[in-house]
Amino acid sequence: MSKKTVFVLWGVLFIVCAGLGFIPGFSQEVSGAVQGVLTALSLLFFAPPGYLLYQASREGDGKTLRLLRNLSAASLAGTVLVLILNVLSAFASETVGNVLHGILILVSTPMMCSGYWVLSLFLWACILMVSLSLLKKQRV
Repeated sequence: MSKKTVFVLWGVLFIVCAGLGFIPGFSQEVSGAVQGVLTALSLLFFAPPGYLLYQASREGDGKTLRLLRNLSAASLAGTVLVLILNVLSAFASETVGNVLHGILILVSTPMMCSGYWVLSLFLWACILMVSLSLLKKQRV
């Protein structure tokens, strides 16, 4: 499978997961079966970057590894920043909270889709650590 196809698939999964995250209260008010499907979809979101890490490792593709490292680091750092801003905005207007929540959905996709925040953060961290490790091996 070509890298372009994998990136397009990952983009489609991003749009689907982010779109589901924007439905207010969606992941909190669904049945167990639907929650299972949402969790599976959130896990599926991380299959393309996993494949890209594998492929880049085999080919020695530092450019793709750096891209994955940067995307995962940006997602994790952005999530932490927006969560802090969200807490600090507790006394701000509801609109500010809604805007920050929307940014959080985009920055940390698929965190809101699955409803299990730690799962998404853990998998983003896995991508970051694996890409850092592979980049370090390439430099040696």
